[in-house]
Amino acid sequence: MNKAKPALWPPPENFVAAPSLVEGIELYAPAPEEEPEEKTRSFKCQYCGGVISYSAAERQLTCPHCGRAQEIDAKQVGQAATEFEFTLKTMEHTQYGWGEEKQELVCESCGAMVAVEPDVLTSTCAFCGSNHVLARSASNDDLRPTALVPFSVDQNQCHSLVTEWLGRGWMHPSELQSIHASQEMSGIYLPFWTFDAHVQAAWKAEVGIKKRKRYYADGEWKTRTVIEWNWRSGQEHLPTNDHLVPGTAQVSQIILHKTMPFDLDGLVEYAASYLAGWQAKTYDVELQKAWDVARKEMRKRIKQACYKDTGSSHVRNMRMTTRFADEQWRYILLPVYLASYHFKDRTFQVMVNGQTGSVAGQKPVAWLRVWLVIAAILSPSACLGMLGLLTIPLGGSGGIGVVLGLILLAIGLAIALQIFRKAQASEEA
Repeated sequence: MNKAKPALWPPPENFVAAPSLVEGIELYAPAPEEEPEEKTRSFKCQYCGGVISYSAAERQLTCPHCGRAQEIDAKQVGQAATEFEFTLKTMEHTQYGWGEEKQELVCESCGAMVAVEPDVLTSTCAFCGSNHVLARSASNDDLRPTALVPFSVDQNQCHSLVTEWLGRGWMHPSELQSIHASQEMSGIYLPFWTFDAHVQAAWKAEVGIKKRKRYYADGEWKTRTVIEWNWRSGQEHLPTNDHLVPGTAQVSQIILHKTMPFDLDGLVEYAASYLAGWQAKTYDVELQKAWDVARKEMRKRIKQACYKDTGSSHVRNMRMTTRFADEQWRYILLPVYLASYHFKDRTFQVMVNGQTGSVAGQKPVAWLRVWLVIAAILSPSACLGMLGLLTIPLGGSGGIGVVLGLILLAIGLAIALQIFRKAQASEEA
């Protein structure tokens, strides 16, 4: 068995042995540079050593033990926050992980994952209300956000907003005012993707123009309206800036959009300090899937612009080709309070915009009360119509009563349908 021969001369400093394709020839190459491993942080008060967290009211790190505050070294960047092009190079330079010590709580019921402080042992899932939550070490494989909008609404404000919202509306059970959903609100930074692009579209369609034409019939001149169709074409340009696409499918998109918009001028550079004491949702909608959603929504907007460009409400055979240029993206976090509450064996969800205080969610409906109101709206028309039908054989003005009854019935049905749809929408998510 041949033993490897020792090197006849020592290799230069910072050079290491490299594979050689020629037997008996030893090669040395510069040692690869080792990238320094980023150290995670845990947030301790510099005065008393207690665990500190970000205060939405104070807009800075605050110690709950001694009351001292520490400023966060991150500047406000607004819509000038860092953006990336869709290139492999930018993905290679993107940072990963949260930049601080975190653990993940995974819900066994709905699969939602949130990043929390290492000392959090148990939790109730804010997405479905389940208590079956497991803790594990947080992964550093996900992209790191480039910016976020800090919480501006604190827990006390959130409590008042949700309590007032739950007690609002005649069509909901009065017991909602005693629901403790506001006390179980979890402040969570939700993931969002934003996209910029210049969208250009060339369209061609048959456009109809109404015209009045005279014609002779039955011994007299008459007029009629006709639509003349002609082919037209044009171009539209739609510059899009900060088109938002949620980075998670774990929350109700209907409720989430009702709490929007967010003011992206409030974006600050991402700093792990803002997450101290708060939860952060890991994105489950990947970048490419989010970009597909954004492009579909941008195409819909520019198609509407093309229809508007025709100058007519009569359009057929519309053909459109679109082109995207200067596409850019960024990954950000936006603040939301989220809770699930139970009412009569049903689970409902409520959200609060952590920047503006806008509240939206699901509320159960007192359907008996709704049906009684609808019956009260329709009963006058029914009574008037029945009275009219009874008085017609007597030679009275029953016909007028029937006509008025039908008119009131049509109006009542329209109002009743509107009430029903509003009640149904309040329970949907």
